[in-house]
Amino acid sequence: MNETTTASEVTTQDPADAPAVTGERRDLLEMLAKHRHFLRFTTRDLTDEQAGLRSTASELCLGGLIKHVTSVERSWMDFVLDGPSAMGDFTTMTEADWARRADEFRLLPGETLAGVLADYAEVAARTDDLATALPDLDATQPLPKAPWFEPDTHWSVRRVLMHVIAETAQHAGHADIIRESLDGAKSMG
Repeated sequence: MNETTTASEVTTQDPADAPAVTGERRDLLEMLAKHRHFLRFTTRDLTDEQAGLRSTASELCLGGLIKHVTSVERSWMDFVLDGPSAMGDFTTMTEADWARRADEFRLLPGETLAGVLADYAEVAARTDDLATALPDLDATQPLPKAPWFEPDTHWSVRRVLMHVIAETAQHAGHADIIRESLDGAKSMG
């Protein structure tokens, strides 16, 4: 597919007709799985209270990072399927909209680490299924309106997957620092 692919043309195939997970798809999914593992690993043996603690000058906590990465991955997969409408118009967001987005970075009362990890696993399985079943990694969608995106830019499924990988890796690094600040535990080393 090319730059003129529309949202309605980006559909999944019957799993029996899906491309084998080899080559590029395998590489992308393995890289994403690796960074997901490191992100989840930072939460090992923690209580809900610990997962909600800020251990650095940042507003970030481990439970909140898992929630944020889950939300980001879900949104980008919705974008792959439904186009920019799945993400909304960032240029018209209200203060209340931004406040709700900020809650993604916190473990809120009533939320548990087990719950956010389960939600993340569900979203990850959906992403993996989509990356396997989509007929064409070159299929594109126009990016939503946002001050950080160039106007009239399209991203392919491949580009979205690379973005999700980069986002996950970046936040796995943040999580490693937060965890080490909590109790000295490290993901590596």
